[in-house]
Amino acid sequence: MNTHVETLVIGAGQAGLATAYHLTRQSRECLVLDSNARIGDNWRQQWDSLRLYTPAKYCGLPGMAFPAKPWHYPTKDETADFLELYARRNALPVRLGARVHLVVADGDGFRVDTATGTYAAHNVVVATGTFGRTPEIPEFAPDLDPAITQLHSSEYRRPGQLPAGSVLVVGASHSGHDIAFELVRTRPVILAGRDCGQIPVPLESRRMQALFPLLWFVWGNVVNRRTPMGRRAVRHVRFHGGPALRVRRADLLDAGVERVTQRVVGVKSGKPVLADGRVLEVAAVVWATGFRQRLDWIQPSIEGDGGWPRERRGVVAEVPGLFFCGLSLQWSFRSMLVGGAGDDAAYIAGRIAERAPASVAA
Repeated sequence: MNTHVETLVIGAGQAGLATAYHLTRQSRECLVLDSNARIGDNWRQQWDSLRLYTPAKYCGLPGMAFPAKPWHYPTKDETADFLELYARRNALPVRLGARVHLVVADGDGFRVDTATGTYAAHNVVVATGTFGRTPEIPEFAPDLDPAITQLHSSEYRRPGQLPAGSVLVVGASHSGHDIAFELVRTRPVILAGRDCGQIPVPLESRRMQALFPLLWFVWGNVVNRRTPMGRRAVRHVRFHGGPALRVRRADLLDAGVERVTQRVVGVKSGKPVLADGRVLEVAAVVWATGFRQRLDWIQPSIEGDGGWPRERRGVVAEVPGLFFCGLSLQWSFRSMLVGGAGDDAAYIAGRIAERAPASVAA
């Protein structure tokens, strides 16, 4: 199969679907490719107890509010089902089971090789995730005793996956906090990593309901790449993790989590070692150490600092027709949130519309 499409969107998450929405509303031909069997499966594959960190009233996508009470914090499965419903109601063109292997700039367009065939496209939008999909795990992890169970946070689903005994959670951003808090109900837990800070008030409190409109405004209009604060935030969030959100320092302390701010720096006699030399006796390690971008499937190379793409607001100037949507702080702090995808998608769709005459939408 060799098919020509004006715009191929890679990834049927919130960013990819929002991009397709704006393109089809402008009568631009597009097709969304996704490797999963169902729309929303990337959310379904998260740990069982995961809920969003923004309430439903701030989780809508262009043309559709999130179907839940305003201050409900959606579960990962509710989020997945919302994306599936969104694509269906808006008749968005999505092809599932189509894993993309290679994108090559070719003349005035692109050749896109997938598991189901080859496409030619005038534009390509990469919407494959906020922080990338490749787990970031320390090089010394294979040196741990094989008897110690190891999981990256992307593989963690529930406490029952882990053996009895103490667990070390490495990485103290919001996912590390959440996982440590869940695990400590059934076993001793050590949470190791630098303090990434925390939001000023409890996430699901009445105070947060009063504060959230202000936060949403600041995240979009102050913490963006146009301001010094926003430009500093890009590096901090992309490379050092965001603040604790739902589970705060006091919650960990009250629950009995042992919190150490020393980094895990290596292995001694098969056991993890902290920077101060302390050797930890644990039965399992959960690496809540984030992800890294891997863009070697795009040619020519567009990798910049730390493997992130060289882009400005999602536009790759050096490769005309190549765009990104859904990156962490692509434009503002909102960019990494479900409800922030629409603004970035609208911008990208507008830039695509500038590149060629309109065609009939698929």
